[in-house]
Amino acid sequence: MTTAPPTDHASLIRALDLPAKVALLTGATSFTLAPEDRIGLRELRLSDGPTGVRGLKFHGGRVVALFPNATLLASTWSEDSAYEVGRLLAEEAMAQEIHVVLGPTINLHRTPLGGRLFEAYSEDPLLTGRIAAAYVRGMQDNGVAACLKHLVANESETDRNTVDSVVDETTLREVYLLPFEIAVQDAEAWSIMAAYNNVNGVAATEQDYVNNGIVKGEWGYRGLIMSDWFATKTVAPAANGGLDLVMPGPGGPWGEALVAAVRAGEVDEKVVDDHLARLLLLAERTGALGAPRSYGTYPAPDSPERREQLTRLAAQGITVLKNDDDALPLTSAQTVALIGRHAVQTIDMGGGSAQVNPPYQVSVAEGLTARLGDRVTVVDGVDVRIRPVPARGGFLVDPETGEAGIRTILYDADGTVLESRHCANSATMVGMDDDFTGTVARAVLRGRITGSGTVELGAMGVGDWRVAVGAQSVEFGLAVTGNGFGEEVLTPPLRTDVYQVREGDELEATVRLGGAAEVFAGVGLFGLIGHPASRETVDVIDEAVRAAAAADVAVVVVGLTEEQETEAVDKSTLHLPGAQDALVEAVAGAARRTVVVVNAATPVVMPWLPRVDAVLWAGLPGQEGGHAVAATLLGDIEPAGRLVTTFPAEDEKSPAWSVKPVDGKLVYAEGPYLGYRGHYADRAPEPAFWLGHGLGYGRWEYAGTRLTADAPATVTTTVTNVGTRTSREVVQVYFAPAESDQPVRLAGWAAVTVAPGESAQVTVPADERMWRRWDARSGSWARLSPGGELLVARGLGDIRARLPLG
Repeated sequence: MTTAPPTDHASLIRALDLPAKVALLTGATSFTLAPEDRIGLRELRLSDGPTGVRGLKFHGGRVVALFPNATLLASTWSEDSAYEVGRLLAEEAMAQEIHVVLGPTINLHRTPLGGRLFEAYSEDPLLTGRIAAAYVRGMQDNGVAACLKHLVANESETDRNTVDSVVDETTLREVYLLPFEIAVQDAEAWSIMAAYNNVNGVAATEQDYVNNGIVKGEWGYRGLIMSDWFATKTVAPAANGGLDLVMPGPGGPWGEALVAAVRAGEVDEKVVDDHLARLLLLAERTGALGAPRSYGTYPAPDSPERREQLTRLAAQGITVLKNDDDALPLTSAQTVALIGRHAVQTIDMGGGSAQVNPPYQVSVAEGLTARLGDRVTVVDGVDVRIRPVPARGGFLVDPETGEAGIRTILYDADGTVLESRHCANSATMVGMDDDFTGTVARAVLRGRITGSGTVELGAMGVGDWRVAVGAQSVEFGLAVTGNGFGEEVLTPPLRTDVYQVREGDELEATVRLGGAAEVFAGVGLFGLIGHPASRETVDVIDEAVRAAAAADVAVVVVGLTEEQETEAVDKSTLHLPGAQDALVEAVAGAARRTVVVVNAATPVVMPWLPRVDAVLWAGLPGQEGGHAVAATLLGDIEPAGRLVTTFPAEDEKSPAWSVKPVDGKLVYAEGPYLGYRGHYADRAPEPAFWLGHGLGYGRWEYAGTRLTADAPATVTTTVTNVGTRTSREVVQVYFAPAESDQPVRLAGWAAVTVAPGESAQVTVPADERMWRRWDARSGSWARLSPGGELLVARGLGDIRARLPLG
């Protein structure tokens, strides 16, 4: 990409009066910023990320590629892969002329209960920061802005827009700000998003100490800080506190109120000018100011090129947690009983603003059957959801077109049709990014049923409903329940009932809108629910046991859903939902060999672990998920991932656990001892699996491990692959400081791929930032005392060498 001469931003700012300046500091719509012809500023377009570039619509927009989730991508421990992901997402953005992608999410995995951890990289600040910096470089080298989010201490979702995260200054500096610092210093990310929460009593959007003092001051950050959507609560405190842009628009607390605040002397106009200068720099960097940029032709979301990329990226992050007696990889000669709801309805993405509209999603059943054909017997599993989802898999079809999905007709208060739309995923957003003028007062949702027998049907969305199937009908009201900020959009209320139907019957639901919270008045997600009625658990397990006993190997796919891994809601347990544990136990008792695939982005408790032969952690693997899982099960691609977060052995057995504020405050009482740091310091019991754990399909010996440089500390070791397959090893170096109040921390890593029987020398330079500590009394960084030791490991559960430091 060629770089045009820099624009004189100061002269452009002088060309505008105060109201014109302020008008540019709030979004024009949900995902666009206003143009200003007088200074040559064109519309700036933003899109949610980081699992894909959804575009300008929150729901039901353009078909785009669905990437593997962030924890799975980070599990490669590869900055090259992260750079590639950034580049590919930039292509997805440029195909839509999007200037800013709202990602990466670089909050940490503080407690495994966090509902939005699937969007974030890891529990470790160095790993998170370096992966994020590579992602940012990949995106911004192609002229698309990344947006680091959410600044800061936003590690859980409960009461997220009101909670006060209480974090001591040392922990804030050394742990939670570090990923942002690395991505700013090493990659110069062009934008940052301020969080919903308060930090030590001050809203993130008003954090003069963080936004102005640290980010823009100490780090010398030239980029823009925007609010999370609807997060800005004040006028002068936010403007003076370092927030540059309020999103979304066209409403919000600024506008005329900010103009008045400037004229009243509450905000200096120079502050407004600085906000605008940062916005103009972002616009110039992305091609919305100055010489227009050109856009090329990019691979389609379902192109062979994208299929290969997304399959490979997902497979490389899949992680072998256990593999007794080389149960994996499977052979093409084996017969396989593939069991589980997640096998036939694989979960490929989490819930909330990270969701996109992909061209397809490949299930594990589809992927493995494509490779093994009739050697695979597929058996559905036990129910895994508490909350039903909109009809999928062609259960409902549009009565007008016959396409999978439903027909939605929107009316205003006078009964005029505003729009008739096909909804491929059986749900539709109303009141946000509509392509018509007028206000929706009523909606009619219709779908023709393709099955027959006993089914569960219903509707979702805030309002008064009448649901009819033939001569059967029911009326009810649905209202918000207080299930998190933005419930109307992210987790709308629903109701289902059991019906007897025949193929071809039509489900019709009419809703009169109303009852939403003020921020989301007239806005919400509405849909039709439809699926076969649930079977008795005992019958499902009996069928699975019979299939497992008849096959050479049973592969059970279990996991979480977007109910647990979602924006706006945290988990309450790490145990698998439903009777999935009972299913695994029963299959393991009947099968010759049992392999468990965990389709979840974050830790789960595995009470059956001693009784199964192998466990493969698959994350949320994106649109090619089934092909990626099949490729790793069969060894076509090595699942060489390493865990990016520690798996506790049981609920409440992690250093940080609760996500529920007490009197509005969530205290980070563990300080810097989150995750593996706390387990290693005996502040929590031995985990099931440590950060960095992953077996791959090789076996490794280490020799000649030594310290080869002091500043920065550099370790060299020779690794030998004593297994039978070419494999990728990740050599990890941890630093255990001499100070008793300083936790162990990841200091560096390096990877190498080695053929069986071969050796390779690996050099790991440690990051100097791991040798500093924040001195709260002096308000400055200090170097740790000499001494301590370096741990060379395959995760802290498998330490291969200890090197004392002088």
